[in-house]
Amino acid sequence: MVDNTNDDEIKVFHLNLPATTEDLSTLELGSAVYLNGVVYTAREGVYKKVLENDVPLPADLRTLSNVNFHCSPAAAPDGEGSYRVGAVTATASFRFSKWIPGWLERTGARILIGKGGMPAEDYKKILAPAGAIYLTTVGYGTGALLGRGIKRVRDVFWLDELGIAQAMWLFEVENFGPFIVESDLQGNSLFAQHGEIINAGIEKLYAGFKPPALHRYGETDDRRNEVM
Repeated sequence: MVDNTNDDEIKVFHLNLPATTEDLSTLELGSAVYLNGVVYTAREGVYKKVLENDVPLPADLRTLSNVNFHCSPAAAPDGEGSYRVGAVTATASFRFSKWIPGWLERTGARILIGKGGMPAEDYKKILAPAGAIYLTTVGYGTGALLGRGIKRVRDVFWLDELGIAQAMWLFEVENFGPFIVESDLQGNSLFAQHGEIINAGIEKLYAGFKPPALHRYGETDDRRNEVM
């Protein structure tokens, strides 16, 4: 459902989860999204267990949710056998690129949420063929705002083994957001589009600066390779 259609305003969508292909096809780059249903967290700790060590998934994600949030929740016991989540802070998704193809295939995930986006080629080669999109958090300082959308912790897996940040959390959410639509089903990326604009003038921006001192393996003075 979209809240407004005024061309001068950001469109705001509300998605009930699991999201369908039809739902995702209505989203537009740069629009805002709020989620209702179940969202789970999974990042490198979970990816390694499931994809590299072939540990079975602890829940039927295909039925429960197709939204994978790359984040670290601020969770604490609530005294009643569950947990209270005060905030959720997104982490950089591009670090998990090598696991995403296998994860999408294994779980049926169709929405990835995080910050920083994915490597530019991943949108057209990995996400779009799998019918998946990327949502990004609005910016730093919104963790507590997002926390308000978490109504309860449905379950948590591998907490003792992996710790709070790396465990798999299942959250029941309502009006969870706002998130920004960063990619679409055609593989277009908001970050990639604006990166091209920035790169077109990057040499002019750094004109007159002395070359940087490079000391560590892999460092480069090619400004186009910077992660903004």
